[in-house]
Amino acid sequence: MDNRRKFSRILFAASAHLAQTEQTWRTKILDLSLNGALVELPAGYTGQLHTILTLAFVLADSDIELHMEAEIVHKTPEHLGLKCTHIDVDSITHLRRIIELNMGDAELLDRELTSLITPVP
Repeated sequence: MDNRRKFSRILFAASAHLAQTEQTWRTKILDLSLNGALVELPAGYTGQLHTILTLAFVLADSDIELHMEAEIVHKTPEHLGLKCTHIDVDSITHLRRIIELNMGDAELLDRELTSLITPVP
């Protein structure tokens, strides 16, 4: 993977579910950013690049569930790299807080959030 990432990534270990049409698979999140996630490739999952699916997970010690619609942008025998294509306001608010707490740099996070929501000319 090259170093052209525009969004800071944090290590984040959590159980999650991937959903596509009427199927779901259990997975583990390995890292998160405002723009996506790296997850373990679920057993039996055969999705290809550019497939759209939903990533869902619950924050530890809470009942807060985050949902992110994502596209598979890279796939290895062990991992799926997901790029967020849609996230609801509640989920992005919680995701922002998770990343802010782990980064310790609110100003950098604000710049990344601005670049996420500002259209490219």
